[in-house]
Amino acid sequence: MSAANIMPPTYYNSCYRHGVDDKRRVQIPAKWRPEDDGVELTLMVWPKHDAGTCLRVLPPAEMAQLMADIDAMPTGDEKKVFLKRFIGSESVQVTLDKSGRICLPDEMARKAEIKDEAVLVGLLDRFEIWNPARYEKVKAADAVLAHEAFKLME
Repeated sequence: MSAANIMPPTYYNSCYRHGVDDKRRVQIPAKWRPEDDGVELTLMVWPKHDAGTCLRVLPPAEMAQLMADIDAMPTGDEKKVFLKRFIGSESVQVTLDKSGRICLPDEMARKAEIKDEAVLVGLLDRFEIWNPARYEKVKAADAVLAHEAFKLME
């Protein structure tokens, strides 16, 4: 494959606030949408923040890397089975509709407390979908860590 045929990566940056309709559909920013129709994104419940649960969205390459990272864990590590079970049971594959929206399953939306509005937050290689009030708490916590985190990049 020549360099001219290689697709540039999608970078998920910025924050977007969108309404969520009565069918729990949320608009994905145009710059974040896969080039090809039918690409499946992995939508999962992500309970890793003190502010509460959000939904994390991984493109296919990132989901494959997550699986490779879990598979590389020692076979006897009980966390390996836990992660496979949790991610397997708390995730779904979603595709964008013709209007560029994804549908948030009811149970997932409930766990993340996403109702009529959502904040989509870019993480460069993936993105998260947050309840707006929870995201304000995350943003405040991130501001506290920012000074130390940026020291890692010097």
